[in-house]
Amino acid sequence: MKQLNEKLLKPVTLGNGKIAKNTLVMAPMTTFSGNEDGTVSEAELNYYKARSKDIGMVITATTYVRETGKGFNAQFAGYSDKFVPSLSNLASAIKGEGALAVLQMFHGGRMAPPTEVPNGETLSASAIAPLREGAVTPRAMTEEEIHDLIAGFGETTRRAIDAGFDGVEIHGANTYLLQQFFSPHSNRREDKWGGSLEKRMTLPLSVIDEVKRIAKEQGREDFIIGYRFSPEELENPGITLDETLQFIDILADQGLGYLHISTMNFWQSSSRNEEDKTPIIKRVVAKVNNRVPLIGVGSIHTPEEAVKALESGVNFVGLGRELIMEPMWVSKVMAEKHHEIRTTLNPADRELLQIPQPLMNAIVNTPGWFPIVE
Repeated sequence: MKQLNEKLLKPVTLGNGKIAKNTLVMAPMTTFSGNEDGTVSEAELNYYKARSKDIGMVITATTYVRETGKGFNAQFAGYSDKFVPSLSNLASAIKGEGALAVLQMFHGGRMAPPTEVPNGETLSASAIAPLREGAVTPRAMTEEEIHDLIAGFGETTRRAIDAGFDGVEIHGANTYLLQQFFSPHSNRREDKWGGSLEKRMTLPLSVIDEVKRIAKEQGREDFIIGYRFSPEELENPGITLDETLQFIDILADQGLGYLHISTMNFWQSSSRNEEDKTPIIKRVVAKVNNRVPLIGVGSIHTPEEAVKALESGVNFVGLGRELIMEPMWVSKVMAEKHHEIRTTLNPADRELLQIPQPLMNAIVNTPGWFPIVE
């Protein structure tokens, strides 16, 4: 057990030089629990505080950089300076327990619920609806709107710095707007922002450049800048693993703090090519080739599984549902009490576990998401 813990609890240096005290990261997860005015709720502060003790880094639920980008109900906002005090409370709740605090930021694009955005109008790279029941067709963004979006990521980065965060994660995964520009399904443009694979990379790389520029302008050379990506899409046309690997090859040389792959299962193989049984993470690790730290995530439940994941070549292991069920996951590893780590969720323990009620409602109403006990 001691040797296991040494592998999990060793410090890791990020691409910007900051040091995380161990290899374990709280993965970004929606809470559905922000206040109506877009501020972080007291329940969310308690939720993060309970999960920030002893872990190396916490990546928050995502915030939206423009009003048009709200992705779901009760999401806390980052598109205006009026939200800096709220974000500061969140950063303090995390850092007060000793973890690095990273604010994830995004724009929902065509995945934004029309009821949550101005005039009910969703935006995307092109006027192509997502392949889901009841989906609406978005409006293709203008050149001016694209430049305003890039500025929005920069402005939210400056707010994160003002609020005391150690870094930001640019959310380019999970079908949201930056992925929509990278995807040949949602991006049918014929200008500089779409067409070839290289042109479909233009917006994500422009956002990275702007975020880096703001951090430098603010005198924060040590500010963590991460980028999260999804490896594939099921749509045809859609993002292929080969396209993503070409994108990663460029991302790895952008001077980022880390890259973060978004998968449901750490060891999953290609969904587009069922004959390819090679775990995607192995191909990603090989392409990154130690140029930038890499976070892997997905159904890592036990310390033993976390160590096995690290042995694949990733630098960090992200814990998501595991930390919802067990806020003391890392602390129990440190105390060599692995056998006490909760592996099921009892809704009756909601207050004990500091889970906001809206998040618990979502869990209970989503069969198969968590192992629930009565």
